[in-house]
Amino acid sequence: MTALTPETMAAARGKLGLEPDQVPRSVAIIMDGNGRWARQRGLPRTAGHAAGAEVVPRIVTEAAQLDIRCLTLYSFSTENWQRPREEVQALMRLYALYLSRERETMASHNIRFRHVGLREGLPDSVLRQLDEAQQATSHCTGMYLCIAINYGSRAEVLRAVRKIARRVQAGEVRPDDIDERMFSDSLDTAGVPDPDLLIRTSGELRLSNFLLWQLSYAEFYVSDVYWPEFTPEELHRAFHTYAARCRRFGRIEPSGT
Repeated sequence: MTALTPETMAAARGKLGLEPDQVPRSVAIIMDGNGRWARQRGLPRTAGHAAGAEVVPRIVTEAAQLDIRCLTLYSFSTENWQRPREEVQALMRLYALYLSRERETMASHNIRFRHVGLREGLPDSVLRQLDEAQQATSHCTGMYLCIAINYGSRAEVLRAVRKIARRVQAGEVRPDDIDERMFSDSLDTAGVPDPDLLIRTSGELRLSNFLLWQLSYAEFYVSDVYWPEFTPEELHRAFHTYAARCRRFGRIEPSGT
């Protein structure tokens, strides 16, 4: 990961060419297309995942340099367990390797790491690295880096409902006390801002059970490139598209349109 300094951050923002209020505060990315990238090159899918893993530090660095407050990466869904065992095992090895390799760098660059998703079912090696990364960066105050591993939004919503239901049952809250803030605070992403911008690579046009509650008013940007080919320049294009949007949140523009 490239060093984060005031100089490199200023250079990155200058290269982007947008005003601070034009840059999304929180960004979510569905990292898609590793397998198709590999197939086009006659390689096994695991080679595509390995190539995609090398892209992550570059995009994390670029997001941090642009002073994004939260970057959430969708890496492994609850449905992905249905993939071939060899592919799943290779992915788990990559997660453990990435977290081990980048843990101290994240801490030194003031990046706060968060795991989003279920712990149940993940190998001990991955759980250990997740815990160590979270512990090593718990004091950090910079960008949140949320990695969604073993994550599914419908399951997350159900967990939140059950959590609140138990509080009602215990007499801690009344049903009429339940509001959007309480529900958001019961999700895996509690404490981090909802995404302003969702990026999906490989040209696919679906959410794939990702952050269904949190993406309510996010702007969408679909990139045709596969994740192993995703670059900081492509991230910049997404940000420029975002900056050109008019986010009304149900209101109308001053012109009345």
